[in-house]
Parts: sequence; structure tokens; C-alpha cells
Amino acid sequence: MDLQLQAFLDYLGNERNCSEHTLNGYRRDIEQFTRMVFESEDFSGWEQADVYSARVLVMKLQEEGLSKSSIMRKVSALRSFYRFMIREGVLKVNPFIGLTTPRREQRLPKYMSVDEVDRLLSSPSIYWHEAVVKGTARDEISAKFASARDSAILEVIYSGGLRVSEAIGLDLRDIDLLGDVMTVKGKGKKERLCVLGGPAVKALQRYLKLRSCRTENERPQAPLFVNRHGTRLAARSFQRNLKFYLVEAQLPQDMTPHKLRHSFATHLLDAGADLRSVQEMLGHANLSTTQIYTHISSERMKKIYAQAHPRA
Repeated sequence: MDLQLQAFLDYLGNERNCSEHTLNGYRRDIEQFTRMVFESEDFSGWEQADVYSARVLVMKLQEEGLSKSSIMRKVSALRSFYRFMIREGVLKVNPFIGLTTPRREQRLPKYMSVDEVDRLLSSPSIYWHEAVVKGTARDEISAKFASARDSAILEVIYSGGLRVSEAIGLDLRDIDLLGDVMTVKGKGKKERLCVLGGPAVKALQRYLKLRSCRTENERPQAPLFVNRHGTRLAARSFQRNLKFYLVEAQLPQDMTPHKLRHSFATHLLDAGADLRSVQEMLGHANLSTTQIYTHISSERMKKIYAQAHPRA
């Protein structure tokens, strides 16, 4: 790998605390630029890029049919890369500054109604009970464990507005059942306090009683949610189970765990929570990111008004 690109990725990993997934994304976007514009797999002439090169990249990405948001993300990655090289004194000009990109289409995030959330949160116990009756579960003990664990995960995600990776990444020391809070590690390893509602606390208490049968690792840094082998549960394993729960709850298959996070924010704002508080709970760096949920509430309010007001 080119030394400048490696230095940039080291900076992102060491100083910005970016995840391995984020680093791979930056690397792919930057290497795609060199392939599409300079037709090189082993490129190091970063000073050769100019505004024309940047425009060529956008044009070729549009020709490939990429979405506006994907194009903006790739341009942002390259803009950051060149900003880093200017800061390091390697270059003096950033060809991606001032580059006009297609405007991102604003899509309102999908969310669940309160009734749909209730159906989803109760689905693991129903699903695993039926699995025992049908004989499709490994055994009754394993079924009870999976039911309690996955119910606790869903409750935790909805209670605190967590990303699925944040929930799966929780350790025992992150949970305070007496204070009804949890310490969550978000993007960039930033920590925030999230609330544990009553149902989430009860679900965790039920799960923790069964967890002790799966692993003797009760150290504070031990993973909270474990698989049948006693090691940290993989997000992919939970998401695979979630597909069964969605069927059980008669919900669309595109209702991912992130939709629970969207639902958390939407339901709070509907109930009168202020935007700044919701921002802190979600761990958003910018208030503008959280404001998208106010659009959901206003759109639904307009529909209700149109249906109910006699002079709408």
C-alpha cells in the first residue's frame, strides 16, 4: 500500500478511533479513485489529481449508477484524505474542496409503531416455545436461553436507542441494574449513558440467571450477550434469529434492528421529548442528524390532520 494512504489510515485508526470496517471503506474508496481516473492499481502520484480529476470521478460514478449518497461518501473520503496530506505538508491543494456533488435525496427512516414494537419484543418467547413443541429446537434448555437472551437484546436496543453493534458489544461492567443505566460505546469509541427501562431491566435479570449456566466468566470485562459456547454473540447470529422473530410477529423482513433505533427516537419525540436530549441518547455528533426524526413526526401529524380535520 502507498505510504501516504497507509499514514492516513493509521491516523484514522489511532487518532480518530475509526473501526476496521470504516478504515476498509476509506481504503476502497480511495483506491477506486486511482483505478477509475488514473487506471492504476499501484498509485502514488497524489499531486497529479486536480479539480478535473475529481469531476471525472463523479461523472464515472454516476455512469455506473451509484446513488447520490454513495457518491457523496466517496468524495468525502477523498476530501478527508487530501486534507490530511495538506496538514502533513505533503501537498498544498485539495482538489475535492468546492467540488459540486449531486444533492443527497432525503429519505425518512422507517420506524415501527408502538404496537409493532410490542409484537416484535414478545416474539422470541413465542418462537422458541413453538420450536420446543415442534421439536425443531436443539433442546428445551437451549431454547429458553436463546429466548431470554434475544428478548433482552431487543429490549436493550429499544430502551436505549442502541445500534445492534453497540448492544452486542456490551460487557457485564457496562450494565447497572440498580441505577437503570448502561454505558454504551458508540462510533469512534465515544461513551454515552443510556437508560434501561423497567421491561429491559427485567429481561436482563431473566437472561443473566440463564447466562451463568453457559459460562463461568463473570469478570467485569466479560461479554454480556454470549452464544451457546459462552463467547460473545455475533451480530450476524442475532440478525439471523431476528428474521424468524419478524415472521412470528408478522412484520416485514426489512424491519432491521436499526428500525428499533429509529422507532426509539420517533416515539420519544412524539411523546414530547426535546430534540437535544434525543441527540444525546442516540450519540449523534450533530443535531442535524437527529432532526430527521422531527420530519417523521410532522409528516404523520399532517396525515392525521388531513384525515380528522373537517376543513383539511
